[in-house]
Amino acid sequence: MEIKPNIGMIIVVGPSGVGKSTLVDKITAEMPILFDTVTYTTRSMRKGEKEGVPYHFVTEEVFKELIEKNFFVEWAHVHKNMYGTSREEIDQAIGSGRVVIMDVDVQGAKTFREKYPNSFTVFVLPPSIDELRQRIKKRDKMDEGELEIRMENARLEMAQASDFDMQLVNADFNSSYSQFKKVVEEIVKNR
Repeated sequence: MEIKPNIGMIIVVGPSGVGKSTLVDKITAEMPILFDTVTYTTRSMRKGEKEGVPYHFVTEEVFKELIEKNFFVEWAHVHKNMYGTSREEIDQAIGSGRVVIMDVDVQGAKTFREKYPNSFTVFVLPPSIDELRQRIKKRDKMDEGELEIRMENARLEMAQASDFDMQLVNADFNSSYSQFKKVVEEIVKNR
């Protein structure tokens, strides 16, 4: 795997429940040069979340107004909700010399790679589809129909894993994190 110099953005991708947010949260806590964007969403808050952590929670009406104002560098419908990333927030962070890191879906990653060609992409995979199903069931309360939609989306996303710069199987978090951190440190060093 080759890491180009002057990477300004690290994009972490993978199916829902694979551990993307956990990886990003831990690395940003350890490396202040990294900047994790706060995505806007129309989804409901989960237990333990609050406004601005980990999302800006807005109504669908407000979200649509932001789209009209060209506020987002990208936005998408994901699992019946809308998610978007502020263009200004990213540009300010990169302009100040920080490396932006974010977890997005496959659709968002494609948009970011087009708009920010100096990016590095990491696709996080579960050790198996059955393990992913268990992680999702443990984390989120949902009916079987919604779970099946998530699993089908996961299969479609994982089929594209080879399109990304790095594939990381998150079987054991500590081991996965160690591999991820080495790559991020190399990116920061070559900045």
